[in-house]
Amino acid sequence: MELGSVFLILAVLVIAGIYLYAPFTERVRQVDIDESHEVSGLKAERDRVINSLQELDFDFKLGKVPAEDYPEQRANLLQRGAEILRQLDEFEPASSLKKIEDHIEKNTSASQLDNAEIEAMLAERRKAKQSKSAGFCPKCGKPVLVTDKFCPSCGKAL
Repeated sequence: MELGSVFLILAVLVIAGIYLYAPFTERVRQVDIDESHEVSGLKAERDRVINSLQELDFDFKLGKVPAEDYPEQRANLLQRGAEILRQLDEFEPASSLKKIEDHIEKNTSASQLDNAEIEAMLAERRKAKQSKSAGFCPKCGKPVLVTDKFCPSCGKAL
């Protein structure tokens, strides 16, 4: 036999071995995919609980939720949210949490701001907040700002 035919036979055997070994590697990937699906499901549930809490608080402020039901409903939602966060923490490896803590510690110690810089940042933030929209006028539906006491379009008191 020639040397070229030996290499050809070896190449075919290697390709056949890779082809036969491929299903074993997919099973490992499937476990990772299932775990990521579960994590994404938990994150979606966490977002739903947060939205429900915000809606409950908003409805309570509007008077749609009775005062005697509000604490119980809020406690149930908070308990469900805490349970979801505990489940999410189980999926997070401790090493990644340590990396995050180290990163936060490094950034906070490296960027010590003096009071003047902090005050300047707060003033910018307050100025930006004053120009933000607060929603819409209940009478005419035009947008209003946070600082508006009356609707600029129809004059209704806000």
